[in-house]
Amino acid sequence: MKTKHMSIGVAMADFYGMHRNAWRSKQTDPLAYINIEEQIKYAKISEKGGLDYIFMPDRVFLHSGFTGTINFPIDPIVQLSAIAAHTKHIGLIPTLSTSFNEPYTIARQLRALDLISRGRVGWQVIPSFEPEAFANYGQNVPKSSDKYGRLHEVVHITQSLWGSWKKEAAEPNKKTGVFLNNEYIQPINLKGKYVGSRGPLQAPPSPQGQPILVMPAASHSGIKPAGIYADAIIGMPNTIEESVHLREIFRSAAQEAGRNADDIKFIVFFTFGIGKTHREALNRRREMENSEDFPKLTRHLSMLLGVPISESDIDEPLTANQLSNLRENPQFSKSVQAIQLAKEGYSPLDIIAHGVLDNTPGVIGTAEDIADYLQEWFESDAADSFALAADRLSDGLPDFVDQVIPILQKRGFRPEDYMGNTLRENMNIDYQLGVDPRILNETE
Repeated sequence: MKTKHMSIGVAMADFYGMHRNAWRSKQTDPLAYINIEEQIKYAKISEKGGLDYIFMPDRVFLHSGFTGTINFPIDPIVQLSAIAAHTKHIGLIPTLSTSFNEPYTIARQLRALDLISRGRVGWQVIPSFEPEAFANYGQNVPKSSDKYGRLHEVVHITQSLWGSWKKEAAEPNKKTGVFLNNEYIQPINLKGKYVGSRGPLQAPPSPQGQPILVMPAASHSGIKPAGIYADAIIGMPNTIEESVHLREIFRSAAQEAGRNADDIKFIVFFTFGIGKTHREALNRRREMENSEDFPKLTRHLSMLLGVPISESDIDEPLTANQLSNLRENPQFSKSVQAIQLAKEGYSPLDIIAHGVLDNTPGVIGTAEDIADYLQEWFESDAADSFALAADRLSDGLPDFVDQVIPILQKRGFRPEDYMGNTLRENMNIDYQLGVDPRILNETE
């Protein structure tokens, strides 16, 4: 059942922002991706605003000859461990690939982080697919059946390891001299086709039992395991209609696995840029554009509008002839928005500044505009949670915390303070320790 409060977290992929030129802004530290003090600063700002979690995607390779920004953390476990020591409430969700990590290592590292943070950890479960990633581990890209077969075994064994130490093992008793009650600490002795583990783990459960599991909104082979294991699905549908449809796919998958549809929360990436006025927000976004990018931007915009756009006319409204020939492109869900903006008299650069070329849903506007947008998605059952992807983190995140959160609180969509001490409590996800008994018979 949907709660009245929407969950909100922040996506921190590079500590610059979603806009490709955010790192070049004067407000931004270009070394933020390796500056842990800068990262801790953003975490504290997020916690000040009562945000529920920090979401850290990851990628374990760098393209040969790459010269752009580093779009993924240097190591999410290490970074979030440092952040955990400087925060008290916000959740911490790193990404670990099931393709390269052994379940005992995953279970041990995430339990340690969960204990350090007193129950604030999640795990984004992904199988890798990039040839460059497999090459870094001396492997070839496996067949899809092997990739997801390994994912199933890794998750199942990891959760079993988390359940190998029951909370009844209690605390060391100085009076009796009993440090651990071994009746409640048992090996799991699981061996599959791809991975295995004897167990048990070496440390007790956290206050939330075990980390929540977040899985991407993958298609085909990724749907079934998400229905079996995921506490939350994270995706980037561009419209409310797309999101409602996608959310229902995974709710149905959960039911097919013997769970309740409401067991799965749906998280949507959300890009934003804030200004005191709509015009100010657009100008802020325009300032991040660079002329060397105009050829690529106009080509992409031309595909959305169905008419050729010249970079020499990027700051002029479309001509009458262009307006009469606008054609919606069904391959791009933001084509409708781009065409409407063109008809309203915005120039190509202004249309681009509205975020029509972003690969996530979002809004560029005032704090009220952003709150309205989030409210509409939430009330339309399109999302339970939003992973904020500020176009520029250095000023976008503080502005969201200072301006948008109070509006959502006033409207009753955000609590005044954290609702609990653990990530599960703050995201309204039930306590769990070990594999969900409803799906113990699943083998794929």
